[in-house]
Amino acid sequence: MVSQDKFDELNMMYEQLVAERDEYKSYKDKLESRLEQSDKRIQELMQQLMLMQRRMFAGRSERQHGPVNDLQSTLFELEALPEEAKAETALVTIERRKKTENTSHAGRNPFPENLPAEEKTILHPLADPETMIHIGTDVSERLSMKPAQLFVKRYIYPKYKDPATGLIYQSTVFDSAFSRFKVDETVAAHVVVQKTIDHLPLYRQARIFERQKVTLAESTLGDLYAYVAKLLLPLYEAHRKDVLGGGYLNVDETTIQVLDNDKKGASHRGYYWVCYNNPAKTVLFVYDPSRARGAPQKILIDFQGYLQTDGYGAYEKFDEVAGITLVGCLAHARRKFFEAMVSDKALAEEALALFGQIYAVEKHIRETGLVGEEKLAWRQAHAAPALEALHSWMKEKYAELRRPTSRMRMAIEYTLKRWDKLSLYAGTVLLDPDNNRVENAIRPVAVGRKNFLFAGSHDAAQRSAMFYSLLGTCKAHGVEPFTWLSDVLQKLPTHPINRIKDLLPQYYKG
Repeated sequence: MVSQDKFDELNMMYEQLVAERDEYKSYKDKLESRLEQSDKRIQELMQQLMLMQRRMFAGRSERQHGPVNDLQSTLFELEALPEEAKAETALVTIERRKKTENTSHAGRNPFPENLPAEEKTILHPLADPETMIHIGTDVSERLSMKPAQLFVKRYIYPKYKDPATGLIYQSTVFDSAFSRFKVDETVAAHVVVQKTIDHLPLYRQARIFERQKVTLAESTLGDLYAYVAKLLLPLYEAHRKDVLGGGYLNVDETTIQVLDNDKKGASHRGYYWVCYNNPAKTVLFVYDPSRARGAPQKILIDFQGYLQTDGYGAYEKFDEVAGITLVGCLAHARRKFFEAMVSDKALAEEALALFGQIYAVEKHIRETGLVGEEKLAWRQAHAAPALEALHSWMKEKYAELRRPTSRMRMAIEYTLKRWDKLSLYAGTVLLDPDNNRVENAIRPVAVGRKNFLFAGSHDAAQRSAMFYSLLGTCKAHGVEPFTWLSDVLQKLPTHPINRIKDLLPQYYKG
């Protein structure tokens, strides 16, 4: 028989074991919870890693190559307009066939007719033009070149004395805006175009001049670059008013590193705010040290009309400004789903296929040249149902996705929140579904960053903004930038200020 003391001891041991068991169970539950959280965190980090690898090493194109699922084949049949017009919301399909027939190559592109040509006749050693009959000629062409050649333009001023009157006659010295640099407007234009369009830093240009036995120090080229910007300032201000005077702008921003004068060796991240006037095909760059909300509001203070942007918060304030209608960018929304492929490939492909249906409508409009009422009717008949299909799909999938941090859920949330702005274009002729045009205008800055790394000062960054604006507009209008800039720099000193707009690339007559 167990004594009371022994029983109490055993009972105490039992209670201690039960307490330890409960403690271990609680500890086990905590470990399992932490393990589950760690697994989720690892999964999120893996998705971020895959996304960064995709951005760093994969191609930048977001286009789909080949069918991704059954939705990919449900594009519009863009051939049969009469029958489709009878059904207002019916989705129809387009069949994609891989080309198998042989197509004849058009051959090499011909050389421009304005290129000077040097002809050389090659006669067969046994051919005698004097005794033989000429029955034909074959011609072959090869592009040739001579290195760019510098030359000195020497101005000579003869001095004459009239023996009858004793008066001396001599022309006044030719005065050039670039006399103090010992160059003319063609060299100045060359330096600016090489730096802005061809992304050649000034120190590389100085070395190129050295190879041609001409000494133009990097500091001299920097002064010349700044001086050209000073001369073009009235033209840039006229250009700014012209761009912002349009009723439809694409707006975006991009970064530029700027040396910090207060801290040796340090740099500051500044921003180019870029506006693209869609109807006029003109681009405006404005530099600001900040990405704060006040920067675009200051730049667009007098703007009225449609403003198409991404979802950055600095633009949301314009929704409250009278006279401005905010338009969303469908390409930015699509990009969210493209990035979500690292976490939910199947759903992302479904979404991208639906976006593909929308963009198939715009492709048809471009290829067939639809304008005006025909363009509007086609959008209403085809873009509207495609947009509605995407909208319905997102609402359905959003209800099924529970995890708030899911990339797919965040992509859908981003798009649904801005849906009215994203779909606004479909009811107009003027608007585009995205602001890709302004992103294309920004690309030279991205290439330049790889060559320049930074701007020397805030003033230098704004000077580059001027050149990106004017020379970017040259490109949009097919105006040769060197010819335009050389001519404008020659005309500016004597050109009437009230007709300054005549010199802008969009109005340039040559």
